[in-house]
Amino acid sequence: MRVPVSWLREFVDAPTDPAALESALVRVGLEVEEIFDLRGSVDGPLVVGRVEAITELPEYKKPIRHCLVDVGEGEPRSIVCGATNFSVGDKVVVILPGGVLPGGFTIGSRQTYGHLSEGMICSGRELGLGDDHSGIIVLPSDVDAGPGDDARPVVGLDEVVVELAITPDRGYCFSVRGIARELSHSLGTPLRDPGKLDTPAATKKPPHPVKVLDPKGCDRFVGRVVRGVDPAAPSPAWMTRRLTLAGVRPISLAVDVTNYLMLELGQPMHAFDAERLHGTLVVRRAKSGERLTTLDGVDRSLDAEDLVIVDDSGVISLAAIMGGATTEVSGATMDILFEAAHWDPVTVARASRRHRLPSEASKRFERGVDPAMAPVAVARAVELVTRYGGGTIDERVLDINTVAPREAIVIPSDDPSKVAGVAYPTKRVIALLKEIGAQVAPAGHGRIAVTPPSWRPDLTDPADLAEEVIRLDGYDKVPSELPAAPPGNGLTPQQRRRRTVGRALAEAGYVEVLSYPFVSPAAADALGLPPDDTRRHAVRLANPLSGEEPLMRTSLLPPLLATLRRNIGRGFRDVALYEQGLVFHPVDGAGTPPDLGVEQRPSDEDFAAADAVLPRQPWHVAAVVAGEFEPAGWWGPGRAADWSDAVEAARIACTSAGVSAAVRAATHAPWHLGRCAEILVDGAVVGHAGELHPATCAALDLPKRTCAMELNLDALPLPGVTPAPLVSPYPPALIDVALVVDAAVPAAEVESALVEGAGDLLESVRFFDVFTGTQVGQGRKSLAYKLTFRATDRTLTAEEAVAARDAAVAVAAGRFGAALRGA
Repeated sequence: MRVPVSWLREFVDAPTDPAALESALVRVGLEVEEIFDLRGSVDGPLVVGRVEAITELPEYKKPIRHCLVDVGEGEPRSIVCGATNFSVGDKVVVILPGGVLPGGFTIGSRQTYGHLSEGMICSGRELGLGDDHSGIIVLPSDVDAGPGDDARPVVGLDEVVVELAITPDRGYCFSVRGIARELSHSLGTPLRDPGKLDTPAATKKPPHPVKVLDPKGCDRFVGRVVRGVDPAAPSPAWMTRRLTLAGVRPISLAVDVTNYLMLELGQPMHAFDAERLHGTLVVRRAKSGERLTTLDGVDRSLDAEDLVIVDDSGVISLAAIMGGATTEVSGATMDILFEAAHWDPVTVARASRRHRLPSEASKRFERGVDPAMAPVAVARAVELVTRYGGGTIDERVLDINTVAPREAIVIPSDDPSKVAGVAYPTKRVIALLKEIGAQVAPAGHGRIAVTPPSWRPDLTDPADLAEEVIRLDGYDKVPSELPAAPPGNGLTPQQRRRRTVGRALAEAGYVEVLSYPFVSPAAADALGLPPDDTRRHAVRLANPLSGEEPLMRTSLLPPLLATLRRNIGRGFRDVALYEQGLVFHPVDGAGTPPDLGVEQRPSDEDFAAADAVLPRQPWHVAAVVAGEFEPAGWWGPGRAADWSDAVEAARIACTSAGVSAAVRAATHAPWHLGRCAEILVDGAVVGHAGELHPATCAALDLPKRTCAMELNLDALPLPGVTPAPLVSPYPPALIDVALVVDAAVPAAEVESALVEGAGDLLESVRFFDVFTGTQVGQGRKSLAYKLTFRATDRTLTAEEAVAARDAAVAVAAGRFGAALRGA
């Protein structure tokens, strides 16, 4: 929001010194982006000029004009200009040779396009007055300045302009009125409120018939008509100057008046060409198939949630956002219907985003507009238009008002003191709340009832009122003291487990990622989940961030695989990722959650009822890997990642969580039918690992043989107190065994049998080789294990170690028919 200080000073005695002004604004919590002191922004001669002659130069590809401009020197100056929005006789702003524009651009005399150019005709952007560069500044004909006069006071270069960054909760500051009000609080000076205007009441017969069919979307609609306006009447110079300084391009008298009042009062308005309206205006929601060509020339398909204004010809305005082209005020308009209304902020915000059509009006309505300003804005509009454009005001007034009165908020009078830690006497609290325009009444038992003013829709809770008291009394009075941190109990066992698992996977070469928990309904099909798979039953969001991903994930794999695909698409061939997070499973038959208020703590029964409908949210860990797991180099050819790496990642996660995992073959989507393992802890399945199914890789555009694992960490038992390991001072006995078994026997189950049979002397077992060939027979394989035996109280003899090995082999032989290779 840009506003010249002279405009603010109409309503409050604001300082003109930039430093003092910034301090006053910051003191009440307004963020100052920049203060422009335009008084020294242009050096050298900047004068008013009158265009005496224009010669078009058609031999160039772009518009070029050779102009003769009277700048008060007797003979006109020769100036070459590329703008086309001015004519002979217009008054323009000229900077003469020797002048310096903002940015250090020095003007001189030079030959260009075959003519001498002795100066420059300026646009608003060149003078630093705004961003408009669509044409040069054409001064109103009634401007009190002639050729050669200093142009600085004419265009506002004798001004100080402040630019503020308005936060969404301070929508009332999107107006000169709102900023002036804040300055009056900060400076302790009275406010001359432009909104205090006696307005005529609604008449029985309106100036134009209007029906509001959606009072929730539009709870106030005010209209007045002016007839016989001079369509050629220019906007007054003071108005165009202020609009330009505020960054708004002047267009025509009627449009400039609506823009001016929007900036001054914060009330957006619209001007209709009354002669182009057909029948009764109706405010309603749009219907399916309806379309509207807005003022920007775009034909738009309307949504059933959009608020629109229609007449007998169809939709003529996208309410609160932009009017339609069929009823816009034009250069021939003589009868004008001014409309000012109050629209539902949520509806406006959604429509603006839906149509990708942000406007100055929608920006204000979605942040909250004072409904009391609608009749004031219309009364000011008809008065300004008739003053500068002639015409007759229709005395009939339309005012459809269904605005609900504000409800009082009851708070303890010491609530601000408790929030800030600063003692605010009750009288001070009441005085500050009345200063913002609220009505305050005693409510008994040390409480007060506060009714916020109409221009503060952001004041809805006791905390809002406490913040206002603290803000107006001064943030600088609140002590900067850190609260004492209460002693904690450290990490919970679940938190320690999550950190340990994440650290172990990172040390194994996996990179942690964080994904959004939202997935597409097509994700289950891409994973190839069966129709009855519980992972297809997902929680649907009522208001998703993206309509393409309205579901909460039931598995970590869909977003994690999408991250893998994105990294591979950006040139990373070898990728290993992991993620920990919640998955969401809806509760079958869950009812409606209870309505829990904020006035007091809900009962235990309410908590239990709310918990009963919450989705189950177990904590999962997943890992995915593609490309080479061991890179190639001078040391060797490397190794591509395969299903065993995914299984090993699951083992790493379980081991770091303090549990021992067993592995066995399984069939489970989205893994390959023959390369999938289920991970078991204490006989219960806690997850799966292996190579993804080729159809899944194709559906998700992943490399072939991409591997993944996913575990339910919450299904793992929490380990108890881990005893310190006994360190034996005696040497180990190392024995390798190679067992020949059927090819279908899992190596992990053979390893379990060896551990079971070896007894307490076995310190560790490691599977290190598998061999198939004619030497071991058709349909057979050889599995090699390294067994380490050690005693804690003595050095083992060779006979003891061999006996332990034989006992281990005996169990494997009895269970799987294993035989020592070469025996």
